[in-house]
Amino acid sequence: MTDRSSVPYRFDPDATASGLKQKYGDLEAGVETGDRVVIAGRLMLRRGQGKLVFGQLADSTGRIQLFAPADETPRFEEFGKLSLGDWIGVSGEVMTTRKGELSVKVLEWTILAETRRPFPDKWHGITDPDTRYRQRYVDLWVTDEARATLQARSKIVSLTRRWLEDRDFMEVETPVFHPVPGGALARPFTTHHNALDVEMFLRIAPELYLKRLVVGGFERVYEIARVFRNEGISPRHNPEFTMLELYQAYADWTDIMELVENLVSYLAVEITGSTTITYQEQELDLSVPWKRATMASLIEEQIGVAVGMDTPVDEMRALCDEHDVPWKDSYGVGKLMLELYEKTAEAAQWQPVFVTEYPVEVSPLARPHREIPGMTERFECIVAGRELCNAFSELLDPDDQRDRFLDQVRERDNGDEEAMAVDEDYLRALEFGLPPTGGLGIGIDRLVMLLTDAATIRDVVLFPTLRPEQEPSSGTMEASDE
Repeated sequence: MTDRSSVPYRFDPDATASGLKQKYGDLEAGVETGDRVVIAGRLMLRRGQGKLVFGQLADSTGRIQLFAPADETPRFEEFGKLSLGDWIGVSGEVMTTRKGELSVKVLEWTILAETRRPFPDKWHGITDPDTRYRQRYVDLWVTDEARATLQARSKIVSLTRRWLEDRDFMEVETPVFHPVPGGALARPFTTHHNALDVEMFLRIAPELYLKRLVVGGFERVYEIARVFRNEGISPRHNPEFTMLELYQAYADWTDIMELVENLVSYLAVEITGSTTITYQEQELDLSVPWKRATMASLIEEQIGVAVGMDTPVDEMRALCDEHDVPWKDSYGVGKLMLELYEKTAEAAQWQPVFVTEYPVEVSPLARPHREIPGMTERFECIVAGRELCNAFSELLDPDDQRDRFLDQVRERDNGDEEAMAVDEDYLRALEFGLPPTGGLGIGIDRLVMLLTDAATIRDVVLFPTLRPEQEPSSGTMEASDE
């Protein structure tokens, strides 16, 4: 075990693995440059050949070989006994071996931190998925795909911010604790504020606060927000996730459709190099423009029966029964229509499509359709058979909004734990006047899944929510000797 007193309090590398490969990648075999560099990272591979030890140092940019000859490397025997996963700092000469491998000859070295648990090597990795997600701090070193995916996530968020700011959107921060749960149909997490002695809710969406800001005169606002929904865990759902929400004054749902397709196609090019990508071995064309289709038309494509708000409720119930769609007596035609669509048509939409014309009954915050009674100017974007975003022309009328909230309260009284409550302060804000506004929510996690070809949301979240460990782990991974 390392003497802790010998570990330096700081270390000053002046080079990285990727930087060395970029600068010296064209060196011929057997060259000693005389250039001295200082690097640091984890020792990920090690093998001894008599009076020579080869190692592989990994830092945040990549990996580079260490070349340690016994006659030039201080404490050579100790260096040869380092454990896989140990953090070390190395000062040495840039060179290439006789086989042409770019290396750093170890002329000085120091231990920066030792690993006290068996560390997996990059060849075997971590085979148990649960361990990968639970011990992400190890997974990032031994699973190159995980590191690349999560680095891509950071880039996607950064590019999104820049893209929106170039279009005059202002980033804001709104409360995480809400006195009234709202902004989406979801079951909230609850908590208690001791000083105020009130029940509060972790936000399920920042929507109502962002629209308050539009009332306040901020005409283009967005938030990349952590949101929390007390729901199940699946390949597409994590109880806490990241949502991009934005609101644009003087815009409607058609403006937001253009914004979505332009943003996503831009990100696809920046991340993958093309608007044509492969997701789970199937091709996706994200080039603009995307298809538009009504919910009713997609249902008819799948079941061969035309439906709409004028379809009698008994006929809708019969269609739901025929296609194994559960329903409740409280469901109106609009809710039955949505349930039928989600069961029969949504997953069949592989190429990107804006699904339009959602019923008022299931869209409590969306403005009524300007031409079709009973419908709203709301759309969801479906890509690869799953929802990527939800958006609409925002409801402006405070009286209509109050009626919609009261409808939601009745749904809650009928057992719907995801129904909204009445937010009196938001209604007061609407009474001060919300101009015509288009709003949008995009799931950042699902967007990253799409652009990195990730099959599950756990692959794009650094620390996904997991079941508690049954018993403390004392080292669940096997390490290689080399």
